[in-house]
Amino acid sequence: MTQALYGGVNAALITAVGADLAPDHVRTAAHAKWLLANGCDGLGVLGTTGEAASFGLRERREILESLVQNDVPVTRLMPGTGVPNITDTVELSRHARDLGCPGVLVLPPFYYKNPSEEGLYAYFSEVIERTGSGLAFYLYHFPAQSAVPLTVELIGRLIEAFPGVVRGVKDSTGDPAQAEGFIKAFASRGFEVYPGADNLLQRMLAIGAAGCITAASNICARFSQVVFTQRSGPEADAAQRVVDACRAAAGSAPLIPGLREVLARSTGDEGWRHIRPPHTRLSPAQADAVWAAWQGTGALPLPGLEEYGMSLAAE
Repeated sequence: MTQALYGGVNAALITAVGADLAPDHVRTAAHAKWLLANGCDGLGVLGTTGEAASFGLRERREILESLVQNDVPVTRLMPGTGVPNITDTVELSRHARDLGCPGVLVLPPFYYKNPSEEGLYAYFSEVIERTGSGLAFYLYHFPAQSAVPLTVELIGRLIEAFPGVVRGVKDSTGDPAQAEGFIKAFASRGFEVYPGADNLLQRMLAIGAAGCITAASNICARFSQVVFTQRSGPEADAAQRVVDACRAAAGSAPLIPGLREVLARSTGDEGWRHIRPPHTRLSPAQADAVWAAWQGTGALPLPGLEEYGMSLAAE
């Protein structure tokens, strides 16, 4: 069986921004390197948690370039490149490939609702063919955000048409039946399935998931790595309980500002609270509540922050 390109624990990387709301390349790279040293095998860049839809094409290219320029290993990056049109999706995908990324994560075209399966097949086919060789494509299944579900039948057609190119799927439904359906249908063929729900990690690994790509891994990746490595037994079970608690804590407040609050308090760095609209900072009451929820998970304090410039960074 083909080895998974991104097998293991992948954090859906937060994108830091400055007080002027421009991308903060220094903080983002420092966090990326800290994650890779503390449980992550790879990083999903510019996905939902990374607020890709809040950045323009130039900004998205610069964010990815800056990670590479700041010595984040490019082979560990899976950037999101899917936007609602073929032209820009191809441009972002080629850019990622030319930098050296092994694969990209591609949303369906999410503006037009209820597209036909034939239309989706044509869309992904055009993107793949126009991008050219040398890049693996991972499909992003997140109908709660995109409102465009991807069926087993559609994915099967794409795998048949583009063998070894359509390599996997990130399933962010949080529905174990959905992730299990993808695994049972395709994992035996080397297709990589990555649940986006931390609480499904141990269960889905047991039946053939390649790993995970999750938001809470920004904080708890070292525990997810124990689950990934050990799979079963007391140590894995204990780590999964921490991961479950982290998933619940992440869901106790609006996700993106909540994760930023945890990083801000963990590092002593107010800069992590900067956030680009339409997202907004948490209220003081929300911030205290989410911090209390995370403190109860067993995942805090975060280790080794100073080594990566994550403690009291200059504004």
